[in-house]
Amino acid sequence: MAKAAVVILAGTEGHANVGRVVNGLETAKEFAETDGDEVELIFDGAGTQWVPELEDEDSDYHELYQTVRDEASVCDFCSGAFGVEDAVADAGVVTLDDHDGHPSVRSLVDDDYEIITF
Repeated sequence: MAKAAVVILAGTEGHANVGRVVNGLETAKEFAETDGDEVELIFDGAGTQWVPELEDEDSDYHELYQTVRDEASVCDFCSGAFGVEDAVADAGVVTLDDHDGHPSVRSLVDDDYEIITF
């Protein structure tokens, strides 16, 4: 049994960042599909910009995102800082604010999660 927190930090600009989000989603999917594993998918920093794009059914990565959407959450502070707060709320994605408006990495470590960043 493995526990992984996949953190997407890459923004939406540039080919390299597209690769990072796809790899992050694929990694989260692998954990989600493995019996006994636990996965948290966290969009943080500029990564919060991906939520409105991935929620769009016309997105090339919408179907992949849908396979792990139930495990997804978003940094509350960063969604506001990057202007996607309303889109995140409209999508109904959980926001995390347990450490000064941000997700608590310390809590994930306490709960024995491996932190994987993209």
